[in-house]
Amino acid sequence: MAATTGTAAVTGRGRHQRRPVMAEINVTPMVDVMLVLLIIFMVSAPLLTVGVPINLAQSRAKSTDVNKEPLIISVNSQGQIYLQNSEIRIEDLVKKLTALTEAGAGTNEAIVFRGDKDVKYGIAARVLGRLNEAGFRNVLLLTEVEQGA
Repeated sequence: MAATTGTAAVTGRGRHQRRPVMAEINVTPMVDVMLVLLIIFMVSAPLLTVGVPINLAQSRAKSTDVNKEPLIISVNSQGQIYLQNSEIRIEDLVKKLTALTEAGAGTNEAIVFRGDKDVKYGIAARVLGRLNEAGFRNVLLLTEVEQGA
């Protein structure tokens, strides 16, 4: 009997012994969180790029390179005018554009005109005239690549 109590004291196996620190990292919860975030971003990314729905005209013109995101003026088939993604009245267009140029956009920057192929020529001419009045001289007309022919 004395031998068994002596060995227990020597090995240190008592009631209050701590377990050794585990040196391995459990990555399973991290992988689960990352997969959930990946799925959320995959589902939400197409929803973030929604713009003004425009049925663009087709053209054989070559594309131009624009380094940074330009200002976009869109006109849909009903004649509604949009600056970026927010609707704007034609009377307010010059005031808004001059405010943007004073804030640092600059009139030398390219501004993109997106017009529906069914928009009336008079409305497009009025909008382009307002762009000229606001001081923008570099206006790009956005079209789709012509199919066939």
